[in-house]
Amino acid sequence: MPLEDTNNSSLHSGQLMHRRTPNLEESTPTLYADIENDTTSKSLTSNGNIQQRTKKRHWRHRIPRLGKGIYLDLCDRLPYYVQDWKDSWDYRVIPSLIETYFNNLLPAIAFAQDMFDRTDNSYGVNEILLSSALGGIIFGALAGQPLCIVGVTGPIAIFHYTVYEIIKPLHTNYFGFMFWIDLWALIFHLIMAFTNMVALLQYVTTFPCDIFGLFINVVYIQKGIQILIRQFHKTSSENNDNVVSGFASIVVALVMTIFGFFFKQFYRLPFLPHKWRKFISDYATALSVLFWSGFVHFGGYLNNVDFQYLPISKSYFPTSKIGRDPKTWLAYAEISTKDIFIALPFGIILTILFYFDHNVSSLMAQRSQYKLTKPSSFHYDFALLGVTTVVAGVLGIPPPNGLIPQAPLHTESLLVLDRDNNVVRCVEQRFTNTVQGLLMLGTMTRPLLVCLGQIPQAVLSGLFFIMGIQGLTDNEIINRILWFFTDPVIKANEKPLNPLSKVRLRSFLIFIAFGLAGFVGEFAITNTIAAIGFPLILLLSVIVSFIFPKIFTREELEILDPPVAQKFTIKNLLLENLCNENEPSTEEEEEITMISALQASSLFSSTATRTDNDSSFDSSVPDNNDMTSAGSLSIAKSNANTTYPNKKTETSINIHNS
Repeated sequence: MPLEDTNNSSLHSGQLMHRRTPNLEESTPTLYADIENDTTSKSLTSNGNIQQRTKKRHWRHRIPRLGKGIYLDLCDRLPYYVQDWKDSWDYRVIPSLIETYFNNLLPAIAFAQDMFDRTDNSYGVNEILLSSALGGIIFGALAGQPLCIVGVTGPIAIFHYTVYEIIKPLHTNYFGFMFWIDLWALIFHLIMAFTNMVALLQYVTTFPCDIFGLFINVVYIQKGIQILIRQFHKTSSENNDNVVSGFASIVVALVMTIFGFFFKQFYRLPFLPHKWRKFISDYATALSVLFWSGFVHFGGYLNNVDFQYLPISKSYFPTSKIGRDPKTWLAYAEISTKDIFIALPFGIILTILFYFDHNVSSLMAQRSQYKLTKPSSFHYDFALLGVTTVVAGVLGIPPPNGLIPQAPLHTESLLVLDRDNNVVRCVEQRFTNTVQGLLMLGTMTRPLLVCLGQIPQAVLSGLFFIMGIQGLTDNEIINRILWFFTDPVIKANEKPLNPLSKVRLRSFLIFIAFGLAGFVGEFAITNTIAAIGFPLILLLSVIVSFIFPKIFTREELEILDPPVAQKFTIKNLLLENLCNENEPSTEEEEEITMISALQASSLFSSTATRTDNDSSFDSSVPDNNDMTSAGSLSIAKSNANTTYPNKKTETSINIHNS
């Protein structure tokens, strides 16, 4: 029966009409699809005929209104705020909290050591702890996406000591200069958030994410090596002390790496029941740090080794006594107008770094394999990141931003797995991020600072190795290279067959070459005087991905460079959602529901009995005989789950052709 021919069909009494949740599969294009210029809406006349009205979309409707992305993010996330705290009552939260705390704390204080050495003691442990606490508390309690762990990263450390080396000949106040960099960054953050420029993130695929992840993990290993090299520096008047402590530190770091990584991967082994394997894996990192920190105090020949420990300062006070008042955290100092505008390009570079680093961290924490069910938030979170950046500038601490690999590791620690290590669900809540931030703040107390001062630098090096190697084992570029060199017989007998086997060899090698070239470019520039420009390499890796459709087939790109997150995760980044200025009214939603009902009724036209056109609605419930010729359609969770899979929306439409 044609869709327009509805005169011979009517809806039976007792039909339930509810609001229909839009189906994102119908409204969301793929990354390579063009957005339609025409929009079509349908209305139902009094006699049941469908009229189709088509209107040309004006150019103004293709430009989102200012702040529309932030508005959509808040509308999506606010209804879940209370539930986010209630969902914290889960057994996965405690091991996740402990692992996240150590994964954030120990690399942060290792970066503190690095920045302490390369900025003439401008930054120390207290500054790094306060920055991590600021990011954790604010983003855990106020951010739209609380799964993204925020703190001090390797790129931030590189940025700050590179700026220090550049402006040192200018003889300007370093903390005053950094304040203006952070203030310029705030302005650009707000401009990008309110003009919906964060929507460009929808074009970020796994290609730049994998490159950046590989870069971060290699930097972790590099930092671990650099810490061990510093152990050979003389620590006393004796000539051989530096050599003894150096080699002893290497042994401690390597042995800790071997055992720590082994027990971290213990859940993959067949030994012991599943719950015990998971327990050992959850607490492997924390227990490794505690054990090997105590190992150096076991006595014997170890008493003759002068291990170097983490330097600490007075609790809750700044480290530096030069360029700022050591009695207060307000670090702002006046600088000349010329230096204020010199800070402008640095603010732009910092904004580009945060745009990519934080948003990609958030994307990687919401990957499709994690099976998240709650909405995302990118525009609002990026604006919030700008606020924390300028607060950090006032306090004279490094600004926090999204962490890789800590952000995806946090999500992974919250996954509930079955006995076959398949993901069942993820515990999406705010407790772990917020409390680990509070723990960072508590770590600044004197007793805990003294405990941190008992951690040998060799243990920090081992932790860097563990995190770096663990990240490399999950990196797609590394896994694809290992798959390429796998025995062909083994690859042929894989069940199910690896999708990479469907990609042409030439395309596979070209794609791997692009990935390795991007990694080499990022890693190389960070080891030169131009290290401050490495965010531009990150941006270039995104731009390069736009030429892939001209090199690879669509089928190959779906395998080699798929989207990072599910469609519902990036829905507020899509142009058609940002440009939809008018929310559908109740009447329009009822019209959509009526149209769906009539379309469904046409499916049963071959078996339904047509009756007179004077059928009408009544309030009675149809009996069993009436239901004999009825067609029943249930539009339930399928539509709602596409947009928000956990949203308990159920719409039922019972269609009866009498």
